[in-house]
Amino acid sequence: MKAKISVMFLIFSLLSFSVSAQEKTKKELKEERELKKQNEIQALLDSKNFVFEAQKVTPQGGRLIQLDYNTYFLNFNTENTTCDLPFFGRGFNVAYNGEGGIKFEGKPENIKIEKKKKNTILKATVRGKNDVYDLMFSIFSNGTATLNVNSNNRAPISYDGIISAPKTSVNK
Repeated sequence: MKAKISVMFLIFSLLSFSVSAQEKTKKELKEERELKKQNEIQALLDSKNFVFEAQKVTPQGGRLIQLDYNTYFLNFNTENTTCDLPFFGRGFNVAYNGEGGIKFEGKPENIKIEKKKKNTILKATVRGKNDVYDLMFSIFSNGTATLNVNSNNRAPISYDGIISAPKTSVNK
């Protein structure tokens, strides 16, 4: 009786070992997900068409402010860049009845991409109606990014957020 139990136990352990050896480990699955995300982000950068969604803002000389998700964005495209970001800080030459925040639409100029070891730097200049905006993105391989905005009429400001593919609208 003991021999049968020990033989059954041995067979069961060999079968379970062979099955578990074929499955991928958590580390391998995590590496595959990270590699897939890196490839997606690189494809967005190569196409120069992506959406930056701001999650945090740091004004010059100020402290970090958390923002509402999916509310503030910068849609970057080589043909037309649209921006709707909040502004906290000092304005030098801003209209009294202005909309507030950093809102502009225009074609980016002087686009430069510099690949570094851990991130990619994308610089561009966009002329809005009343101001010129210098944009500098620091984009990391996991999709997180920092956006620094310098303009002629406002103090510099920095945003932290994520990069994603633009949502395509379906025409009905």
